[in-house]
Amino acid sequence: MKIDILPSIETGRPIPLALTLAGHVADANARRSLFADYQARRSAQTLRQQRRNLVLFRQWLDQVAADPGDLFSEPAAWQGLTWGLVANFTRWQLERGYAVSTVNARLATIKRYAGLALQAGSLAADQYAMIGSITGYGRKEARHLDLKRVAAGLPVRQGHKAAQAVALTPEQAEALKNDHPDTPQGRRDRLLMCLLLDHGLRCGEVAGLQRANLRLKQGELHFFRPKVDRQQIHRLSRHTRLAARSYVKQDQTTGAGPLLLASHKSGQLVAKAMSNRAITKRVRHLGQRLGIEGLSAHDCRHYWASQAARSGTPLDRLQEAGGWSSPAMPLHYIEVARIANEGVRLK
Repeated sequence: MKIDILPSIETGRPIPLALTLAGHVADANARRSLFADYQARRSAQTLRQQRRNLVLFRQWLDQVAADPGDLFSEPAAWQGLTWGLVANFTRWQLERGYAVSTVNARLATIKRYAGLALQAGSLAADQYAMIGSITGYGRKEARHLDLKRVAAGLPVRQGHKAAQAVALTPEQAEALKNDHPDTPQGRRDRLLMCLLLDHGLRCGEVAGLQRANLRLKQGELHFFRPKVDRQQIHRLSRHTRLAARSYVKQDQTTGAGPLLLASHKSGQLVAKAMSNRAITKRVRHLGQRLGIEGLSAHDCRHYWASQAARSGTPLDRLQEAGGWSSPAMPLHYIEVARIANEGVRLK
């Protein structure tokens, strides 16, 4: 039986036609699954943010040209995209007053998916290279840009994280941890603020805590940091241990389920976990109650890191405790906490 063969360009050796066809089919399947394979490696929080970013980009494209399709799931939707469209979308966001940090995040998402679309054969290599050349804005550039937008009468809105963290004093932090009524909601709020201010947990990390993560007998919290894909153990601070003991004893009827329970407007706790959004709203409310406007969970993490740096925590310990993948961020807190003119002699 004769087997169809094709000559190899590199070696001249014959290649079975069936293998060549199978390779083409495999390549096509791999291209179609590129987005799904990439997304399987990312956290749910990252994917939610990326989806929101690409939905807005799609809506903008529909207004100025045509609906490209599902940019989040379909590689073919990236056909016809050019660097000029991406550059114009970036400019449009700035004119609409979006925060520079938000614009940067959306640009990063577009670049990431443009790279996948290139692999899938849906985006031309020259266009991908040009899209990659579009840069985001650094801190100094962002400040200059915001000043110019204000001068031009353009709105300037904040993104998901404020440009400047709300600075807390130790007295305010103590009040946020301790000034709560002795009610189910009050005891939960006390534990919430202790986890944020004494342990520097991210909002999503707090929302994901289960009752089993809390080991009161050992005085420890065992939890997962999705952002760096790492399990950690924190020794509970005195305030956190006392808050947790009171809350668990009086308000947790079982040893399973979410640690921080959601609540109705009436203050009654319900048998489901506090969401990221609920935590964000609650922290803002608790701050407003003390006259602190715009407080967020990120501000509490900022306070924790700053206090740790001021107390002389070594860089490697701060990085490990805060769940950072590189020393760049904890180094920032240490540098800020130093006395600028330490060691300067005038005589």
